[in-house]
Amino acid sequence: MKSRRVNQSVIPHAEGDTVEFKSSFNQDAIVALVAFANTSGGSVYIGVNDRGGVVGVTLSPEAVRTWVNEIKSKTAPSLVPSSEILHVDGRTVVHLHVPEYPVKPIALQGRYYRRSGRANHVMSFAELTELYLQTFASSWDYYLDDQHGLDDISLDKVMKFAKAVNPGQSEDPLRVLRKMELVRDGKISKAAYLLFASEYASITDVQIGRFKGSTTIIDSLSLNVDLFSEVDAILAFIKKHLMVSYVITGKAKRDEVFDYPVEAIREIVLNMVVHRDYREAGLSVIKIFDDRIEFFNPGGLSSGLTVQKLLSDDYSPASRNKLVALAFKEAGLVERFGSGIHRILASCRLHGGCEAVFASDQQGFKVVLNKTDLKTDLKTDLKTDLKTNGWRSVVSEALVANPSLTVPALAKMLGKGITVTKQYVATLKIEGAIRRVGPDKGGKWEVIAGQ
Repeated sequence: MKSRRVNQSVIPHAEGDTVEFKSSFNQDAIVALVAFANTSGGSVYIGVNDRGGVVGVTLSPEAVRTWVNEIKSKTAPSLVPSSEILHVDGRTVVHLHVPEYPVKPIALQGRYYRRSGRANHVMSFAELTELYLQTFASSWDYYLDDQHGLDDISLDKVMKFAKAVNPGQSEDPLRVLRKMELVRDGKISKAAYLLFASEYASITDVQIGRFKGSTTIIDSLSLNVDLFSEVDAILAFIKKHLMVSYVITGKAKRDEVFDYPVEAIREIVLNMVVHRDYREAGLSVIKIFDDRIEFFNPGGLSSGLTVQKLLSDDYSPASRNKLVALAFKEAGLVERFGSGIHRILASCRLHGGCEAVFASDQQGFKVVLNKTDLKTDLKTDLKTDLKTNGWRSVVSEALVANPSLTVPALAKMLGKGITVTKQYVATLKIEGAIRRVGPDKGGKWEVIAGQ
């Protein structure tokens, strides 16, 4: 076992996602280690109070080995933390560490925990199921649907999907389903039902309302349809209730600007539909007010994922519904996994008329688009951005917000000539910051993360 003298600075300043302090070794210390193993890994410092002060512990020769054996005997699969004795200004601290375990979930005497911020929470049945499926590289929507069969899905909808994936080609719909593992052994998966339900789909329910004030509903829509149809219907309803302004750009024709960025709304709706936890009994709700739009999904984020991690890119992109996500990607509706949040933020920033706020708890995940002052001169604002942030940042954000943007349209937004704008784009391509996916006409831009 390692033992070394260290400075106080080696001890973290505060508890968090991967750090917990304990004045002495007890059951709560094991709870924390199990929670870390089920989430992103972490360390427990024995001999440190909850304020981060080193109080030290008194150790017998076999104390730490006894602790480790207790942890092993009380957990399943057995958890074996690494241990190190730290001598800090004459006091002894024991550092116990576990990585995120590859085989999850880990139980402590029949109970399962996960880490969220500074707290350890008992996991729900839905969280346990999701964690188990993630461990074996599967997802809930991969499993066969014992409530529905081939008669409950529309082969016409499958054909429409196949034509979107491979334009100009004709393919047997059942072969398409089998190739994507949406149908196996003559039975449909849960994803196949979600994607191609022929009529009423009970678990896809969405309620949308246009409100005046906090309680008066002036228009509403209820949906229980396949997911592709659901996206189209939601976007059409929201767009019907958006306000439009006209921006003077110095040209004969005025530019139309909606009070919210349509691209951000599209990203939110796609993420809502693709990543929703369809095992939850609650329904998805969209509320349109005069000053904001609220999007709510039941079930919250995937296990171990937080809003902070989403915003900081401190996570590995993973889909709750892998087959659904793949189908949307194949159909060209999803650009790439894990980029939705930043596309929303970039769209709001370029639009200038709203801000996006994200929140998550055990009840669900919510996105709110709050209306702010709408820009009256987009060209002037972008010129200011060019001066303060540099053209690389502005061009990259513009392409994140709208991957289908053409060079002439980008030049118009920047207030630059087409030749200069082409030079901007060419430089970013050479630097590896962006790349073109597909042909010049009909293709899309992809901004490379980290460049």
